[in-house]
Amino acid sequence: MPEFDLDSFKKTWQEQPVQKKYDDNEILQMLNRKSRNYVKYIFWISVVEFLLFSVMGIFYFFQNEEDNGFLNILEKLGAQKTPEIENSFESIYWILKISSVMVTAYFVFKFYQNYRKIRIEENLKGLITRILTFKKTVNAFILISILLLVAFTSIFTIFIFYSLNAQNVEPKSSEMTIFIIGIIVTTAFSVLLIWLYYRLVYGIIMSKLDKNLKQLREIDSQEV
Repeated sequence: MPEFDLDSFKKTWQEQPVQKKYDDNEILQMLNRKSRNYVKYIFWISVVEFLLFSVMGIFYFFQNEEDNGFLNILEKLGAQKTPEIENSFESIYWILKISSVMVTAYFVFKFYQNYRKIRIEENLKGLITRILTFKKTVNAFILISILLLVAFTSIFTIFIFYSLNAQNVEPKSSEMTIFIIGIIVTTAFSVLLIWLYYRLVYGIIMSKLDKNLKQLREIDSQEV
């Protein structure tokens, strides 16, 4: 009986070809399906955000909390509460509010478009292009959301100064300092919260989508 050689057996076993568990087409289909799901998640999150902003807008419309908060700031700075100021603020507020809702609605539509295109896309290079386009859309949505917040704050701040100037009111330097610092701190804190929110909610999904994109590029490089 021949002597059993463990080293020879290990070498023979290692040299045996390893069969792939999945071929490239199956992996591609799997990544396509996962990518569609990630895009779908972001689409539904944006739908919830759109509905939430709309409901909050209706709620505050009946509560008039924005008007009270704004007028309180003006009164503390020495301005008088007049119908002209109230009407002007209400007009500006609703223009900005409608603009914000329209921007969110636009990106909801774009996310849905991206989802539909990825859902029917079968070409590898086309799928990679769709994912890259979707990433740019998400980044644009986050950036514009932050810019809208800064723009709204800036417009309201300018309107406060305009109202004070129209009534020839000169607030105390200490009050103006507190007001300006408060605006800067509040805006910075709000931007940070928005960034953290999108980083947490969208970032987790986008990181998974990035992994899919990396694998798709590896498959694409093997086909070249």
